[in-house]
Amino acid sequence: MKPLSIAMATCLLMSWGAASAEPALWQPAGGRAQVALWPGTPPHPNTVPGPEYVKTGTDLIGGKPVTWISNVSRPTITIYAPTGANTGAAVIVIPGGGFEGLAMDLEGTDVCDWLTPKGVTCVLLKYRVPSPPYEWRCDCRPHNLALSMPSLADTQRALRLVRSKAATWHIDPHKVGVLGFSAGGFLVAEASTNFKRRIYAPVDAVDKQSARPDFALAIYPGHLTTDYRTLNPNIPVSAETPPTFVLQAEDDEVDGVNQALVYFTALKKAGVPAEMHLYAHGGHAFGLRPTAEPITHWTGLADAWMRGIGMTARTP
Repeated sequence: MKPLSIAMATCLLMSWGAASAEPALWQPAGGRAQVALWPGTPPHPNTVPGPEYVKTGTDLIGGKPVTWISNVSRPTITIYAPTGANTGAAVIVIPGGGFEGLAMDLEGTDVCDWLTPKGVTCVLLKYRVPSPPYEWRCDCRPHNLALSMPSLADTQRALRLVRSKAATWHIDPHKVGVLGFSAGGFLVAEASTNFKRRIYAPVDAVDKQSARPDFALAIYPGHLTTDYRTLNPNIPVSAETPPTFVLQAEDDEVDGVNQALVYFTALKKAGVPAEMHLYAHGGHAFGLRPTAEPITHWTGLADAWMRGIGMTARTP
C-alpha cells in the first residue's frame, strides 16, 4: 500500500473522515510529563478552530495506524531518556503534518523508540498547528513563503530549553540536533539557517542559550523551493548551517524529489558537510516503520552518519 500523504494537509483531512476522534489533549505513554515550552502566552499566537484533538487514522503504515493531533495552541516537549548507555546526544524530533496537524507516533514516538536504545535522549516536540501564514493546495506548493513563525518560534525555544536543562537531563549542550519529517523537515531547515534571527523577544534566561542545532536530519522535507528549482529565500543556507543528513524517495508525489535536491545542492555549495540518500521508491510519510521498501530501513544509515560526525560516538 502506498504511504499516507501526511504533508498534504487538505487531502489528508478529507481522507480521515472515517477515523475515530475524541477532543482531548495528547498525552505521552509511560507516565511521561509534557514540559511547557513557554512560561506564559507564546509569541506569534496561532488561531485554532477548536480544542486540541487526537485522531487515529484507519489507514495502516507498516501494519499500524497513525495518531494525528491538531489544534495545538500549547506547545510542549516530552523527554525520553536513553535506555542504552548515554552518549550525551539529544535529538529534538519534529513530526510532520503540513502545518495542520502532527503525526505524533509515525513521526514522533516511533523515532524515540529507535533513538533511546542508541543512547540518545529523544525530545519530542509538540509545536503549534495550524500554523499560519501557510496555505496549501493538494500539490503542496506554498502560496506564501513567509516563515512559519509559531512553529519556528517553538523549535527555537525547544533548542534553547534543552540546552538550559542539559545538566539536569544529562545532555551534552554541544550535541543537540534536530530531526524532522515533511513539514517538520522544513522546520529542520528553518532552524538550521535562521538561528541568528531573533524571531521573538526573549522571555527569560532560557533565551540566552543558542538556537543553532549541532546537527540536522531532514527526512522527506517539504516546502524548500519556490518552483521546485529555486531555494526558498527564507532558508538562508550558509557555512554555519550544521552538518545535515537528507533522505528522500524519487517517487514522493507530495513534496517532490527536487525539494531535497535543491536543498542538498545549496548545502554543498556553502561547504556544509552533508549526506543525501535518494531511493527510487518509498513515496511519502513512511516514517521509520519497516515495510518491503528498502528506504524504510534508513535508520541504519542515520546511525552511521551520527557516529561519523561524532555526535553519538562514545568516548573510550
